[in-house]
Amino acid sequence: MRPVKVQNKSVLKCPKCGYEEDATGVSLSVKTVIERKPTDTPVVIKEETQQLPKTRVICPKCGNEEAYYWIQQTRAADEPPTRFYKCTRCGYTWREYE
Repeated sequence: MRPVKVQNKSVLKCPKCGYEEDATGVSLSVKTVIERKPTDTPVVIKEETQQLPKTRVICPKCGNEEAYYWIQQTRAADEPPTRFYKCTRCGYTWREYE
């Protein structure tokens, strides 16, 4: 049931069958639902790897000797950060703990 206004009156209306019920004195909480249709095309956002620094490291998947890298604190603050690598040839991503 969804709350709607009909002739300046609040009612609860079923979106499937159209049944209406008076909403006077009813406490309403509204939830937004985003529906995906089968015809919707997903949007894939390409990573901006051109802005990442490169380093010489061997890719465990293809053997390439160059990868982009970035550092993130993935564990507690008193532990060292995690270094992530992304191969410039095959795109494989892996991590290295210090």
